[in-house]
Amino acid sequence: MTSPNLHPMLNVAIKAARAAGAIINRAALDVESVRISQKQVNDFVTEVDHAAEAVIIETLLTAYPHHAIWAEESGKTHGTQGSDFVWIIDPLDGTTNFIHGFPVYCVSIALAVKGKVEQACIYDPSRNDLFTATKGRGAYMNERRLRVSKRIDLRQCLISTGFPFRPGDNFNSYLKMMADVMQRTAGLRRPGAAALDLAYVAAGFTDGFFETGLSAWDVAAGSLLVQEAGGLIGNFTGDADFMEQRECVAGNPKIYSQLVGILGKYSKFASAADKAAVRKATLNLVSPDARPGAQVDDTAA
Repeated sequence: MTSPNLHPMLNVAIKAARAAGAIINRAALDVESVRISQKQVNDFVTEVDHAAEAVIIETLLTAYPHHAIWAEESGKTHGTQGSDFVWIIDPLDGTTNFIHGFPVYCVSIALAVKGKVEQACIYDPSRNDLFTATKGRGAYMNERRLRVSKRIDLRQCLISTGFPFRPGDNFNSYLKMMADVMQRTAGLRRPGAAALDLAYVAAGFTDGFFETGLSAWDVAAGSLLVQEAGGLIGNFTGDADFMEQRECVAGNPKIYSQLVGILGKYSKFASAADKAAVRKATLNLVSPDARPGAQVDDTAA
């Protein structure tokens, strides 16, 4: 179903997301029969990811054959590469949740025009929740206008995040990062689908979000939702050009600035002095009596 009040390109994205959602919901009825493969340790892909991505690409290119595609599973192999119009697709964000029957996952589709996201659609098929945004026209959940939360005291805030799970992730540095945030908030949550986390920030269900290791398809649609709902999004130092920097923080304006103040020293763009402080704190976290000269991976700092 399309709406005459929505941008035509957003209507096509919604059609694609719902078609993918139908595939996901059918598979969820018998998730144990779904074929699963592993891209790397703890990074899974299923036949459902591929089928959902295929129907999204087919729907988009049927309407806009000269647009480009940038998708999680097939990369940039479809569409007309070099086009000013690029569809950025995550067909099933939260695959690990899905294969366990844990109902927190979604379809994420964004359209970037000359590098700027102008249309966004995130669809949660298990709840039939549809989050949409068009640049300059606001963000919506099931046709209800969204606004970020109004909380300004971090101690009263619920913050979502993602845990490191890939080889090479600096787990000890992340523990320190989470400890810095956790002790200042009302609670820290790890739902397991970054696109949905950002949609929830836009809806005011959570007050902020942060994570490292994310790709453009994880954050593209959610970034527009947050901005159109009155929030801010960037990297850990507050730089708004974050899409491919693999670190992301979002929130209402007051909470965003406070999170940047806490997380800035963990950014790969932080000053040398800040990185040294993080390395020292991480070393103490790993082993309070660690010998001088002990080696600590600081790639995430």
